[in-house]
Amino acid sequence: MAVLIASDLGKDMAGEPLFRGVSLKLERGERLTLSGRNGSGKTTLLRMLAGESSVDEGQLVFEKGARVALHDQRPPRERDVSLRDYVLSGCRDLVALEEELGRLEHAMGEGATDAATLDAYSRAQARLDHAGGYGWRERAIGVVRGLGFDDDDLDRPLATFSGGELTRGSLARALAGDPDLLLLDEPTNHLDVESIEWLEGTLQRIDTAVVLVAHDRWFLEAVGTAVLELEGGRGRFFAGPWHAWRKEKAARELALGRAIERQEAEIARLERFVDRFRAGTRARQAQSRAKRLARTERIKRDPRDGKNLGFAFKAPERSGRVVFEVEHGKLGVANRVLLDDFELWLERGEHVALVGPNGSGKTTLIETLAGNRELDGGKLRRGHNAQIGYLSQHAEELGREGSVLEATQRATRLTPNKARALLGQFLFSGDEAEKPLIGLSGGERRRVSLAVLYASGANVLILDEPTNHLDIESREALEDALRSFPGSLLLVSHDRALLDAVGTRTVAVEDRTLRSYEGGWAEYVSAREERKTQAQTQESGKRKAEPPARPAGPSKNQQRRIERLERDIAAAEAALSALEDELADPSSWASPTATERNSVRHAEAKAAVERLYSELETAGA
Repeated sequence: MAVLIASDLGKDMAGEPLFRGVSLKLERGERLTLSGRNGSGKTTLLRMLAGESSVDEGQLVFEKGARVALHDQRPPRERDVSLRDYVLSGCRDLVALEEELGRLEHAMGEGATDAATLDAYSRAQARLDHAGGYGWRERAIGVVRGLGFDDDDLDRPLATFSGGELTRGSLARALAGDPDLLLLDEPTNHLDVESIEWLEGTLQRIDTAVVLVAHDRWFLEAVGTAVLELEGGRGRFFAGPWHAWRKEKAARELALGRAIERQEAEIARLERFVDRFRAGTRARQAQSRAKRLARTERIKRDPRDGKNLGFAFKAPERSGRVVFEVEHGKLGVANRVLLDDFELWLERGEHVALVGPNGSGKTTLIETLAGNRELDGGKLRRGHNAQIGYLSQHAEELGREGSVLEATQRATRLTPNKARALLGQFLFSGDEAEKPLIGLSGGERRRVSLAVLYASGANVLILDEPTNHLDIESREALEDALRSFPGSLLLVSHDRALLDAVGTRTVAVEDRTLRSYEGGWAEYVSAREERKTQAQTQESGKRKAEPPARPAGPSKNQQRRIERLERDIAAAEAALSALEDELADPSSWASPTATERNSVRHAEAKAAVERLYSELETAGA
C-alpha cells in the first residue's frame, strides 16, 4: 500500500485558514516537492505529516508501522552528545530490530518453530536488510561523511559545531534511520556542491517516500518526481518533474490572464447596456443584465501576484582591462593555510564563478579582494577605476541598527524619497520601509542588501551566496540581472542554476590552490568528471602492474555476520524440517484450500533457507 495518503487536509493559523483541501498519495521511491510562496504553509504541512502539528481538517493515513523522519532548520536540542551518538540516536528502530532478532533467534534455538515466530523473524530480518543489514551503523556513518564531515568530527560534542554544521548533522540523523517517509525542509542549506550532489544521488536511490521543500532549482529538477503547489490557500498536485510543472504553471497563468481579460470585457459590455437602458422600453432587459452582473463571480489573481522582484543593473563606469590580479598569493586562518602560491585574475566584463568545498577559503579570498582583509603572502594589484560592490553571505554590511529606510540611506546617501523609490523596486513599499532591521527575515535582509548593491553603481560585483534565503522567483530575477550586468563579476554560490546561467569562466579551489576552467558550470563539471575518469584509469593500470595481493581473512564485522547467518541457517533448516514433518500428515492436503496454503508455507520455508545460504556465500566472498 501507499506509505502516505492525505485527504482534504486543512490547517488554521491564528484563527484564519492557512490552506484547505490538500490531498496527496505517496509510494516508496516517489519524491514530492512542495512549491509555494513564503507563508503558504509548506513547513507547516511537513510538520503535520511528522505529527508535530495538528490536523484541523481532513485525514492522514500511513502505512502500518511506517517510520517518519523530519529534518528542518531547527538546531538539535542536545548539545552535550557527540555527533556520532546524535546521528545514531535517529536509528533507535534499528537497534530495537537487532534486539528483536536476537530474542527470536534464542527462541528458535530453544525449539520455537511456530508460524508466528518464524513470520516475526522473517519480517524483522527483511526490515533490517532494507536498512543495510548488520552493517547499518557503518552505513549511517557513511551518511555523515557524505554530508561533508570528517572522521575527526564524529566524537566532537555538538556544542562545538557551528549553526550550519548542526543543520547538516540534523540532516544526517534523518537519513541514517532508514525511514519509510522522509520529510526535508531546505536540505541543501549549508551544503557545498559536492555534498548536494551526494544528497541528490542518495535521494534518487533510496527506497523511501520523500516530501521536500527547497529553493535550489537544479536540486528540485534532479530529485523531484511530483509537485504539490500551495497557492491561495489551496493545494494542486502535479505528477511529473519540476520543469514540466513550471511549464504547466506558466501556461495556466497565461490562460488565467486571458480569462480575466475576457471577463472584464464582458462585464464592461453588460455595464454599458445597464447604464444606457436603465429606464425606458428596455428597462426589464437592463434589470436582468444587472442581476446577471451581481451574480458574476469575478476571476481574480492571488493578491500577492505581481509582487515579484525584478530589476536590471544600470551601465556602470568603465574600468581598466584588468580589474585585479593576484600573484603567489597566500591566505590562512588561525595558523591554518587555506590557499598557497595561487594566482587569480579578473578582466573587465568577465563573469567568473568561484567554486570549492566548504571551508576551502572561498569567503576568505573574496573578503580579501573586496578590501576587508590583507593577503598573508604574495601581491594583489587592483586595476584602474575598479569600483567594487561587495555582498557578504549574511549581509553583515547592513548592520543591525535602525529601519530598512535608514539603513538604505546610510549605505547609499540617497534622500528619503529616492531611498523609498529604490526600496519599492525591491518589494518594500509603504510601511514596509519602516521595518526595523533587527526583525527582518533572511529573505528580506537579502533584498535590502541587493537594493544597496543596485544603487552603488559599482562596475565590479563580488558576491558571496547572493541567493541565500531568496525564493525561486527572486533567484530568477537576480539571475536575469546578473546575466545582463555589463561590468565584472566574481560569484561564490552553491546555486548551480545560477552558476550555469551567469558564469563564463570557473575558478575552482583544488589542493589549496586555484585552477581556472574556461566556460561555465557545465563545462567545469565535464572537465572534473574527465579528470576523475583519467585518475581511475591510471590507478587501475597501477593495480594491474602490481603483483596480486594475498587474500586477507574476513574482518571482525564479516566474521560476526557469518556466525549470525550460520545460526539463522540452522534455525531456518530446523523450521523447514518441522514443517515437513507436519505436512507428512495426509490431513494437511485434505482440501484445495489446505493444499494451497501449505504449498505456500513450504515454498516460503525453502526459499528462506536458500536466501540465507546465498547471503552466507556473499558474506564469505
